Amino acid sequence: MTIAGHQTSISLEPLFWEALKAAADARSLPVNALVAQIDVERLESDTPCGLASAVRLWLASTPKPT
Repeated sequence: MTIAGHQTSISLEPLFWEALKAAADARSLPVNALVAQIDVERLESDTPCGLASAVRLWLASTPKPT
């Protein structure tokens, strides 16, 4: 996927890919746009983790739509 103008890859378990796609759909965003937003938040952290970990943490901490 392309994030911030460069190609990158993310290794996620199928459960996280499904949750990421659902979160992107709920926000009417392409998956790579949502991942780019998560990446910006990750890089603003005092102790940034890896991108895949940031995606997992974001998914775990984001309220699910009701």
